[in-house]
Amino acid sequence: MLKSIQIKIVMIFAILGIIVISALGVFSLYKLEMIADSLNTSEVQVITEQSKQIEMAIYASLGIFMLLTIIGGFLVTKVVLAPISKLIKSAEMVSRKKKYLGDGKSKTEFDDLTNAFGVMNNELTNNLNEATRQKKQIETILLHMTDGIIAFNNEGKIIHINHAAKTFLGVDENQNFKQIFDKFNIDVNLEMVMYLENWTSFERRINVNGRAVNLFFASFKDENEIPAGVIAVMQDITEHVKLDEMRKEFVADVSHELKTPITSIMGYSDTLLQSNVPENMQKEFLGRISEEANRMAELVSDLLTLSKYDSTKVEDKEEFDLAEVTKKAFDRLRIEADKKNQDAECLITADVPVVYADKKGIERVILNIISNAIKYTQEEGTIKVYVGFVYNDAYIKVIDNGIGIPEEELPKVFERFYRVDKSRTRGMGGTGLGLPIAKEILAQNDGRIDLKSEFGKGTEVVIRIPTKQALDKKL
Repeated sequence: MLKSIQIKIVMIFAILGIIVISALGVFSLYKLEMIADSLNTSEVQVITEQSKQIEMAIYASLGIFMLLTIIGGFLVTKVVLAPISKLIKSAEMVSRKKKYLGDGKSKTEFDDLTNAFGVMNNELTNNLNEATRQKKQIETILLHMTDGIIAFNNEGKIIHINHAAKTFLGVDENQNFKQIFDKFNIDVNLEMVMYLENWTSFERRINVNGRAVNLFFASFKDENEIPAGVIAVMQDITEHVKLDEMRKEFVADVSHELKTPITSIMGYSDTLLQSNVPENMQKEFLGRISEEANRMAELVSDLLTLSKYDSTKVEDKEEFDLAEVTKKAFDRLRIEADKKNQDAECLITADVPVVYADKKGIERVILNIISNAIKYTQEEGTIKVYVGFVYNDAYIKVIDNGIGIPEEELPKVFERFYRVDKSRTRGMGGTGLGLPIAKEILAQNDGRIDLKSEFGKGTEVVIRIPTKQALDKKL
């Protein structure tokens, strides 16, 4: 295609040259003929000879001009079309094609160039649209992330910050790296992160408004693999810290609860090993050992129960009459109330629909709540148990006029191993896991437990469990 254009240009130059020289030659011959008409014969011969010489000169000039025109045409086309060819190749590279083949309708290099630029434009447009789409996706992700992210350039200025970071640290986009982290007394600077990331760990933990926040710093590089800035990621780990503290407290409490009976058992056992212990003391010590062993067994049983409801979801649910289960549980514990001459009564206040739940688990909760009421109510006290139905829930309400719970202690009663007065309640027995287990069992059965109490006046506990009919409506 390039050669065809070169030939066309050369021919155009040649034709123009022939026309110009021919016109000049014809004009010169015409002038000589006009002059010859006014001269004699000898002079005419001289002019005729000169005309032939001029004609030969014209032919020679035409030949020389044609040669120069061809050479000049090739030079011109090379100068003009070579850059065009380079542009076409560049367009092909940008459009990511090994060789641009055109659409079959191109006639010249200019057509190819136009088509190649069209393809290149489409390719660049698609790339730009894809880059824009990815940018918006990343911005959307960063906006809705719960972790805070701040990107700094190599001068420490903020180039991006999401909402979570603003909330965590209370900063704005006008602050720089140093201003933000100096106020938290963090021993880190921009240069350390950017140039020493392979040698130094850049993870810090800070406290912000009572929340534990973990900071992680990492550098990012440009297209030439040169450090271009730093990204700071902040994660709220308050709940993780609380869980870790709870785990430590739980282990410490279990160790303490086990240590007391083990110490007692060891002490009584060592005493019994002595040969001079009276027989009546031996029976007493064996009784104490038995009590402490039972206490340990109860604690282990409660721990296993709590672990069961913590780690797995209860599947063995069934339909049952809550009023009947409550009545049976109350009857089992009546003997304990009678020992303390307590006025204990169980009342069914309505026709309670059946519930669908873990029957054994719910029975355990009922026994625990009524047992606590009997245990922490003085002799000749009053205990009332009501079973009823309200809205979509069946409920059990246990009211006593026992020792009660101080108001400031109420939020803690469902914590594991928590006792309001450890010196008194440990003497009354129990592991401190009854209410946490009750709460966990009810949670597994879509129920809940509420507690109201006044110190020295008594306690009211309400257990709510959705009826089978209410659960069916939800489905």
